[in-house]
Amino acid sequence: MIYLDNNASTPIDPAVREAMLPYLEKYFGNPSSSHSMGRPGKEAVQRARKQVADMLGAAPDEIIFTSGGTESNNHVIKGAACTRQDRGRHIITTAIEHPAVTHPCRFLERFGCEVTYVGVDSTGMVDPEAVVDAIRPDTILISVMHANNEVGTIQPIAEIAAAAKQAGVWMHTDAAQSCGKIATRVVELGVDFLSLAGHKIYGPKGIGALYVRKGIELEPLHHGAGHEGGRRAGTESVASIVGLGVAAKRVIAEADNHEQIRAMRDRLHDGLTQSLGDDAVLLGHPQRRLPNTLSIGFRGRIGGEVLAGCPDICASTGAACHSGNRKRSAVLEAMNVPEEVAFGAVRFSLGRFTTEAEIDQALLVLVNALAGSLKS
Repeated sequence: MIYLDNNASTPIDPAVREAMLPYLEKYFGNPSSSHSMGRPGKEAVQRARKQVADMLGAAPDEIIFTSGGTESNNHVIKGAACTRQDRGRHIITTAIEHPAVTHPCRFLERFGCEVTYVGVDSTGMVDPEAVVDAIRPDTILISVMHANNEVGTIQPIAEIAAAAKQAGVWMHTDAAQSCGKIATRVVELGVDFLSLAGHKIYGPKGIGALYVRKGIELEPLHHGAGHEGGRRAGTESVASIVGLGVAAKRVIAEADNHEQIRAMRDRLHDGLTQSLGDDAVLLGHPQRRLPNTLSIGFRGRIGGEVLAGCPDICASTGAACHSGNRKRSAVLEAMNVPEEVAFGAVRFSLGRFTTEAEIDQALLVLVNALAGSLKS
């Protein structure tokens, strides 16, 4: 099998797995306990918090451990609506956000919040000026993803964040897809909140983190005991947190490998366009795009059928949560991609363990399966 679906989930890095094992077998005590069986877990959580903070260029006390990107996004959006309700009830986001952002926004609309969904251009890029124009006196939060999960387009977060700061509006970015692929330093981005997911950076599933800029008081999503400094109730999953910490440390160590992954992605893209010509249409921004992501619309085809004809290739017809859905995705619809191209969209997302041999083999399989029928 050739795994080219790393935007959906990455394999656990061997170093992550080894680091987690002692906390599954030996150090099982509750990290909130004061006795000797609890202390190793508490120390491990503190160490992992610093590792995640180092990856983001943040302070350890600005990191909240969560169950993943979805919870982190919900925490910010619902927490901001609750915390800042005296200021206003208006939120700005984009038309191409992950459901973990759009669905909480739709939920809040049921309770009187107003949400502006800013559109994007044909490459999936949002215009910062369009976001600025949407700001109102009662705007409390702007949420724009750092990089799109389907087409990989990287958004101008720093520019939007600067405008948000000037207007006194909180700025959040969903960085689940960008962490580990491009720089996600919170000071450079200028954001107040940043969400990430462990299983997108070669860590375990069911663990994530939320960066909350120091000085901001955000209403918790989970209420209960005083875990995470009172910001997120629930006994910490120590093994998973340890895994996320080591995964974050590995992100720093692997930073120089992005260009190698980009070269393999371009090798696949060039091979498809040379063989299939205009019947292989690039989706997303040609330059400002994640180095691992290649979204191709095979003109006149159905993405699911393309992959069904190449059973040895693991890829996606869009976001993983939309797999098997032949309807044009919300992202491609917002980009105004023609249906004859959008229905044939396949996302290939490379990873740390992808090899050149796998790319060459995937190209051979795809071209053999498609070349004749696409030109007939």
